[in-house]
Amino acid sequence: MTVGLFILAGLLGVVYVFWLASSRPSDETKPASPVAGPSATPRPTRSPRPTRTPRPTEPPQVSPAPSPTAGPQKVGVVAGHWQSDPGAICPDGLQEVTINLDVASRVVAILQTEGYDAQLLAEFSDRLEGYKADAFVSIHTDSCAVPEASGFKVARVVASAIPAEEDRLVACLIREYGRVTGLRFHENSITFDMTDYHAFREIDPNTPGAIIELGFMAADRQLLTDHSDMVAQGVAQGILCFLRGE
Repeated sequence: MTVGLFILAGLLGVVYVFWLASSRPSDETKPASPVAGPSATPRPTRSPRPTRTPRPTEPPQVSPAPSPTAGPQKVGVVAGHWQSDPGAICPDGLQEVTINLDVASRVVAILQTEGYDAQLLAEFSDRLEGYKADAFVSIHTDSCAVPEASGFKVARVVASAIPAEEDRLVACLIREYGRVTGLRFHENSITFDMTDYHAFREIDPNTPGAIIELGFMAADRQLLTDHSDMVAQGVAQGILCFLRGE
């Protein structure tokens, strides 16, 4: 009996050992142990890179509006008596308007060559009403009535709205015309018809105006008819003196 119990206990021991062996997990099924060291710390997830804020486009370059450029200075030149009447007439038939138109046309041509907006006007042109310009000059010639008289005359309107400007225009004409032609200024024979010349009442009051008598058709005839280019140059230089502020 005792021997049987020992055998039974041995068998039970063997069975217990085999049961333990079958219930122990194998190495293949064991969970992996964590690896020690720095790599064991999980790497932080990378924050998504923010999208770049689009740069505003450059504003279009706007070219500045061109400043208005001033046009050429304007000058009105009247050929005395042109398209109206002959003016003074000498005994041999020489007419004042012939001299006036010849000289006035040359003056306009000279000023235009210098870059000015010079305009030839008739004695009673419709354009005179309210005429605006940087300078206005009416060209006339004295008669043959006093054969020995020689010289030229320049005047402005008496009741001037811009006396300083018109005095400067008159002064320029006197200086330059006398210098170029060699004629003397015949101041004492300036007439009312000159200081109250009709065109002065028609043009814009702020247009500087003057009237010139080029010389006498008797004593100064050779200069006026044979050297009209010199005469015109004298008038043109007087106008340029004024426009250029000389």
